[in-house]
Amino acid sequence: MKHPTKPMELRQLKYFLKLSETLNFSAAARELFITQSTLSQQIQQLEHEFSQPLFQRNSHEVSLTEAGQMLIPLAEETLHAADNCQMRMEELKNLMGGELNIGVTFSFTSIMAETLTAFLRAYPNVKMNVSQSYMADLMERLLHHELDFVLAFKPLLGNPRIESRPLFRNRLAVIVDEHHALSTRKSVTLSELQRYDLAMPRRGLQARNAFDRISAGTGYRFRMKVEMNTVYLLFRLVRESNYVTVLSESTVVGETGLCAIPILNADEPVYTMQGCIHLLKDAYMKQATREFIRLLGESTAILRNKFSEPEE
Repeated sequence: MKHPTKPMELRQLKYFLKLSETLNFSAAARELFITQSTLSQQIQQLEHEFSQPLFQRNSHEVSLTEAGQMLIPLAEETLHAADNCQMRMEELKNLMGGELNIGVTFSFTSIMAETLTAFLRAYPNVKMNVSQSYMADLMERLLHHELDFVLAFKPLLGNPRIESRPLFRNRLAVIVDEHHALSTRKSVTLSELQRYDLAMPRRGLQARNAFDRISAGTGYRFRMKVEMNTVYLLFRLVRESNYVTVLSESTVVGETGLCAIPILNADEPVYTMQGCIHLLKDAYMKQATREFIRLLGESTAILRNKFSEPEE
């Protein structure tokens, strides 16, 4: 009598993905906290289920077969669907709980501070994981389901898998100390910026990308003395010297002793950037995500800038 095949298990797909990542049975077993023999047995059962090998093995190396390569995206999709199912069930039972994983660019740190405090006060049982990085890095992590949403300005090139929901418009601005000669100005032109020593965010940060975009082709020669990817150090340098930096106005929300003066240029009298919440399309949205977005939309920092037409 032929015994029925044992049905495939989710853990076998997890084991498969880890082995496909390491291509080493010993390393994969160690990271999975199981024995190497258990891993080998589970992979063999999975191969038996599919009636074809997923890995080529010899005494020197392990490599994926064509079937193994094809299974990777399918296994990832299956495990993500299972995680979504579990999250839905847990939230039905607990209403709010679990973790909220937020990605935020440097310019959005001050904007979200008010909402972060309000959310934690209202929902102390939700663990918050906030990652601050470049937009490109955060978007990649969003695509890999490592983040629930990202707070960043709208990129020049969108991704069909990501939905960008507009929150507000914000002007690109010169940031100076409150005692700087520019602090009383209502606006500054790109041409005028050539007179000052600049401490700039590094390329890759959204404000720097925007500045490079509007200054390209102008022929202006800017005195860039410092470049760094840490906004807090830029603020300190600007406060303690006569240096000028360029960021979005929203970056200085809640910062004392700093002034933001909008930049004017010939092509776009006031250059604006659109602040957005970026979410994976067609992905399950946690209740915690919905509530955080609601609180963010009601925050003072957002209401102050929400789609107001910039002054020229």
